[in-house]
Amino acid sequence: MTSNNLISREIQLASRPSGEPVAANFRLAEAKVPEPAEGQVLVRNTWMSVDPYMRGRMDDAPSMILPPFEIGAPLEGSAIGEVVASRSADVPVGALVSHFLGWRDHAVLDAAGAAVIDTSLVPAQSYLGPLGPTGLTAYAAVTDVAPVREGDVVYVSAAAGAVGSVAGQLARTLGAARVIGSAGGPAKAGLLVDRFGFDAALDHRAGPITAQLAEAAPDGIDVYIDNVGGDHLEAAIGAMRVGGRAALVGAVSGYNATAPVPGPSNLFTVVERQLTLRGMQVSAYFHLFPEFIGRAAGWLADRSLRTEETVVDGLDQAPAALIGVLRGANTGKMLVRLP
Repeated sequence: MTSNNLISREIQLASRPSGEPVAANFRLAEAKVPEPAEGQVLVRNTWMSVDPYMRGRMDDAPSMILPPFEIGAPLEGSAIGEVVASRSADVPVGALVSHFLGWRDHAVLDAAGAAVIDTSLVPAQSYLGPLGPTGLTAYAAVTDVAPVREGDVVYVSAAAGAVGSVAGQLARTLGAARVIGSAGGPAKAGLLVDRFGFDAALDHRAGPITAQLAEAAPDGIDVYIDNVGGDHLEAAIGAMRVGGRAALVGAVSGYNATAPVPGPSNLFTVVERQLTLRGMQVSAYFHLFPEFIGRAAGWLADRSLRTEETVVDGLDQAPAALIGVLRGANTGKMLVRLP
């Protein structure tokens, strides 16, 4: 197959949101697919990832991480697809690959940016979730950024999400004595204990998180994996024991804010208790992917690592999926399945 006269659908940024994104900020458009050049491949996307960090790229703001999305251009993000044309000896036609040109039906990219995946043990979409950047984020958070030690009490926010659900389970594998998670609503809170094996679950919609955390960890916590920021981060700082460690992964509570988000009011506790609050970007840990996939694929296969997916069908539903993930509508990884 070549891309001669091939027309692909794509989701473009139509306008920049103020606060929470709305459907009018997105546009479903069509574009002609270019012919692959030497060393390139043409991929038909079958799965794409929807992640909270994408909200930040919708703003016209400088970033040390990834540049803003351009108005009138397609969004991008992690995707899985089948190579349908190749001008690279390294990535043949028929290979399943992961890459970063999602939010479209077809993508032409350099073969170096297409990683061939092995689906003998796990389904393809696992490489967007537990074996993808979200899983690696959880792994790096609990092994390097805020390393979990034998006997630790660990607290994870947004624990029913793609990163949090894996981080809590890995903390247990690393020897945590008690793992506490917070989520929104009784259904998600119940899932933390019943499916993911957390010892206690907090429902942040049921009351102040500080009081709930104090009840679940009366003697304090040693490690906090922060995916929420705001009141969750403040509560965790207040609950940390001397020498406590926090991995600052995300702050979804403030992603749609239209004014500067206030920081925790108890930051001096960091000084008093000699705490470590360390931010992280998963791109700094891509070198761990082979090690991580080698371990996590086995955990998934023997079901010692349990995951959940929230799947929507059709490229046209991708904007609603992103709006939903920012509202906490997902359990586990939010994915879009493409026909």
